[in-house]
Amino acid sequence: MAFGSFSEGGVTQPMAEINTTPMVDVMLVLLIIFIITIPVMQQAVPIDLPQVSSQKVEDKPVVIQLALDAEGRYYLDGAPVHRSEVESRFAATASRSPELHLRADRGTRYDKVAEILAIAQQAGINRIAFVTDPNLQANR
Repeated sequence: MAFGSFSEGGVTQPMAEINTTPMVDVMLVLLIIFIITIPVMQQAVPIDLPQVSSQKVEDKPVVIQLALDAEGRYYLDGAPVHRSEVESRFAATASRSPELHLRADRGTRYDKVAEILAIAQQAGINRIAFVTDPNLQANR
C-alpha cells in the first residue's frame, strides 16, 4: 500500500484509490461456501408415505366453571353447591380430562383457593385456569 513517497521534494498527495482485493477475496470465499451448501440443503430422501383418510375430531373439552366468593361459598357452573358436591363432580369428570376454570373473588382467602387446588389434584385434574377480569385493572 502506497501512501506517498519519502522524497522531501515538493508537496505530494496521498493516493485516493481503494484496494478492492480483500473485498473480492471475501466475496469469492462466500460464493464458494454457497455453491457447496445449497445443493446439500436441497437434497431430500424420497419416501413413499402411506395415504390415509382421517376426519377432524370435534371433541370439545369438558370445562368445569367454579367460582368462590369472599365468604368462601362455592358456585359450580353458576349454581351454589357444597364442598362435597365439588369433590364428587371433580371425581366424576376426572376420567374425561376436564379443564377447571377457577374464578375467585378479590376478597377470597387463599386457603380456600388452595383447598380447591388440592381437591382438583386429588381428583386428577391437571388443567386449571385462573379466570380474571381485565377490565377491572383499566377502571382503577
